[in-house]
Amino acid sequence: MRVVFMGTPDFSVPVLDALVEAGHEVAAVYCQPPRPAGRGKKDRPTPVHARAEALGLEVRHPERLKGAEEQAEFAALNADVAVVVAYGLILPQAVLDMPKHGCLNIHASLLPRWRGAAPIHRAIMAGDAETGVCIMQMEAGLDTGPVLLREATPIRAEDTTGSLHDRLSAMGAALIVKALAGLGELVPEAQPEEGVTYADKIDKAEAKVDWAAPATEVDGKIRGLSPFPGAWTDYDGQRIKLLASRLAEGAGAPGEVLDDALTVACGEGAVQVLRLQRAGRGPQDAAEFLRGTKLPRGTRL
Repeated sequence: MRVVFMGTPDFSVPVLDALVEAGHEVAAVYCQPPRPAGRGKKDRPTPVHARAEALGLEVRHPERLKGAEEQAEFAALNADVAVVVAYGLILPQAVLDMPKHGCLNIHASLLPRWRGAAPIHRAIMAGDAETGVCIMQMEAGLDTGPVLLREATPIRAEDTTGSLHDRLSAMGAALIVKALAGLGELVPEAQPEEGVTYADKIDKAEAKVDWAAPATEVDGKIRGLSPFPGAWTDYDGQRIKLLASRLAEGAGAPGEVLDDALTVACGEGAVQVLRLQRAGRGPQDAAEFLRGTKLPRGTRL
């Protein structure tokens, strides 16, 4: 099929690779423009931009798609379908209608649960037992379109947003290839009205750990915000990011370190912190961290 691909971050790259490997003709790749990054603040291409150029594909990064010129350029591609995954721009109805088979979105949740910007983070933070990927026919509403295919995966006790991100990206890549092969035969399924939730964009202000919360909530926040933006706590005037954890036995005052293995008491239960990061340092496993920063039993975070 003649495909327009629209995506921007790392999550989208395996999907682009899968489309090329499946033999589809990628007419053009749309992504967000290069933006200043790093110490030199030089413009850096997005992951999709860099991968598309390596594959020899045409890259476009308009600031918007509402203008007549941008829409005419899109229409001129004469695409059979557009594949959209974490693109970052809202597609006007005129663009949604241009490809012969419309625009298909790869969404990292089991719709209608977790429509919106941060479905992976929110699923872990909410303590969901499973999540997955949906291939959705796009329409004007926010992730409201009918679903062509879906696949579920359990959320494991050790999963972080980082690990689940990678698993769902690979699942989405395989599922979109399957969806394109079945276009014309797959029956779109309208999303139910019940069970709708919204995955609001992560606000850095919610990243501070409240040790008075139940351990299940603290553990979900640590894993759900890892690796970015990173849940954090204060100790001795320093902010420490907490990047991995698990539920543990123990009780004490909220924030109290209970043993030499970084088990910390919560409002109910306890968590063991497995991976941390001090300001200006790289991530460290707990044992390595404790060799450089003493957090003796009885310390309060």
